[in-house]
Amino acid sequence: MKICVVTPLYAIAGVPLAQLRFARALAGKGHDVDLMIGHIDPEYQFPDMTGITVLNLNRRNVRGMLFPLVRYFFSVKPDVIFSAEDHLNTVVQLAAIISRSKAKISGSSRVTPFDTYSNVPFTKRWFLKHITRAVMWRADVLTCVSKDMVEQYRSVFVLPPHVCVYNIVDDNRSRLRMKEAVDHEWLLCKDSPVLVAAGRLASWKGFADLIRAMAVLSRRRRVRLLILGDGPLRPELEALIVELNLSDVVSLLGYVENPLKYFVHADVFVLSSHVEGLPNVLVEAMMCGCTPVSTDCPTGPREVLQEGKYGYLVPMRDPVAMAAGIEKALDGPIPKERLADAVRPFEEAAILEKHFEVLGLAK
Repeated sequence: MKICVVTPLYAIAGVPLAQLRFARALAGKGHDVDLMIGHIDPEYQFPDMTGITVLNLNRRNVRGMLFPLVRYFFSVKPDVIFSAEDHLNTVVQLAAIISRSKAKISGSSRVTPFDTYSNVPFTKRWFLKHITRAVMWRADVLTCVSKDMVEQYRSVFVLPPHVCVYNIVDDNRSRLRMKEAVDHEWLLCKDSPVLVAAGRLASWKGFADLIRAMAVLSRRRRVRLLILGDGPLRPELEALIVELNLSDVVSLLGYVENPLKYFVHADVFVLSSHVEGLPNVLVEAMMCGCTPVSTDCPTGPREVLQEGKYGYLVPMRDPVAMAAGIEKALDGPIPKERLADAVRPFEEAAILEKHFEVLGLAK
């Protein structure tokens, strides 16, 4: 089949990385895959996508993708289109209507609708809600990356067609990257447990809470924390580390091309977020055998950890409780065999089968 996978942006972030992984999986099954990207962030080197046609539209705004999509649908006539993120999903559906495309369309939502839509008249999010509702019929299926998010969409729209389909997390490429050597001294010469966290250094990721939790925990036992990722809060977090006298306890590593090799060698992975869609990085850490501690934020962590069966849940914005949760994880690590069970719903074959099933297509 001719399949188009669409993403608004390439950057080191959950949605574009998941779409690239999905495109590779489809191509690996023998499909003819085009990967359409609105804009490639020049800060990052675009990875090798052998066997996939990459179409960079050079459109920084999702609205600017509308007419290139219309032209593409007219000329290429794909059989199936997979898009991700609500703004882009709406544009893809509108382009399909304008072009009279006969393609089957699957649009995936990745963040809570409460941050996307509004009931306040004449606001941008209010207009988006009404446009989305007007074109929603054109999608053959709309998916969410967590079951809780499906319920959120049902509270925002009347009888929406959303169903839950997870992202691919566990694939052969990721398994190979897990085996790469790690060169950080805290992991090479481990004289104390090492925690790891990863994500954009932004307020909603809650890294300030985690650093404060380390101040509490380090008074009771020797432990270290590596935070992988970069972002606008880096200067503020660096200042907090100095203020709490944690320079030899917490290290901000910045952007790391392969976080999986760090997860393999760490003792505990900590997710400190205040909100998520479904945190792929939490599943990646579990795939690497790293015991997870996560805030019980909406949405995803409670679902992934199965109410605490596969890891430790702690309240949001509570460094003391987070420190206690980390201590429990250090004293009672989750067996790797149990973590492997938790990751099975995110395996490549299972996710591809689910996508084709909800679209009514044979694989």
